[in-house]
Amino acid sequence: MEIYELLKADHEKVKDLLNQLLSLEDDDVGGRNHFVNEIRNALIPHSRAEESVFYNSLRTLDSGRGMVMHSYKEHLEAENLLRMLQVEDKTHLSWRSTAEKLKEALDHHITEEETRLFETARNAFTTQEAQMMGAAFEKLKPEIKEQGLAGTTWDLIANLMPPRFSDTFRKSSSPHL
Repeated sequence: MEIYELLKADHEKVKDLLNQLLSLEDDDVGGRNHFVNEIRNALIPHSRAEESVFYNSLRTLDSGRGMVMHSYKEHLEAENLLRMLQVEDKTHLSWRSTAEKLKEALDHHITEEETRLFETARNAFTTQEAQMMGAAFEKLKPEIKEQGLAGTTWDLIANLMPPRFSDTFRKSSSPHL
């Protein structure tokens, strides 16, 4: 399967989870905990694998570099909102406005990605390359899902580095938290 189809399927899953979270009553703590955890388990592995496979492939193209760096920034924004949502849920602070901001941020990011980035990639990569990226993306997600916050943060830093440095960085004492 091509990377585009896999990314779109993940996008739909996260959007659905956010809609389910936002449909909960304010006092449904168990439901909130469940959906916040499900969103984390879908969003973080998706983001790290997408960065590693799709973004870093696009970053090698002059036409994709600026868009990819913008997309990295949007991933950071979404993950900051997710982390806030996780903390707010534990402290019973107002979680709904943060969840709405996360939904809005992800809707914007997904729209940009599925139009501008997908178009750039389709013009640059063959069907076979898109299928190879899809296979690599699917292989990485379960590995990333098992990592804690430190491990996924380490991966984010490595993904942002120029390719000539990222392999060395990944091999250096990576946290396994």
